[in-house]
Amino acid sequence: MLTLADGRMRVTILTAEPADLSAITTTELGAGLYASPLINKPDYRISARGSDTVPDQPLEASGNAVTYGNSNFDGIMTALRHLLADGTVDATNDTLWPLVQTKGTRLWVIEREGPLATQADAAADEYEWFEVITDEPQKPQNVSGYIKRTVPLGVQDHGSGTVAA
Repeated sequence: MLTLADGRMRVTILTAEPADLSAITTTELGAGLYASPLINKPDYRISARGSDTVPDQPLEASGNAVTYGNSNFDGIMTALRHLLADGTVDATNDTLWPLVQTKGTRLWVIEREGPLATQADAAADEYEWFEVITDEPQKPQNVSGYIKRTVPLGVQDHGSGTVAA
């Protein structure tokens, strides 16, 4: 059955590398930050993009055939800020910003699609993981709406796995 994606992306951010990236445990995920409610949906993306191409073919071949070389990834995340009525930081709810505000911070972003985002991770759930390094946070071009900062993510490594009990 086809399922709409809306509300079905759970993002958990880990500050330490899990013991086994292909079988992250529910305990490790539970110790991370459930970040889905703290990320702006319209511009969130961590994904592969076009691979490098290498013009590689036998001399006798005609045309411009290519072979795919190194994979390339890019990522961007906009952290929604949580402030109190007086404009000061809401330390209880502004939990994503401290993780992404400093350039060069290494994080592991775990994406699970399928079950509702609000449903806790469970054994046998499939996920993708991305090891990323943060760049300088940027102010959005449109400063209407929520207070937020856009953070480019340099993807260092990527893989997939199944949640372990």
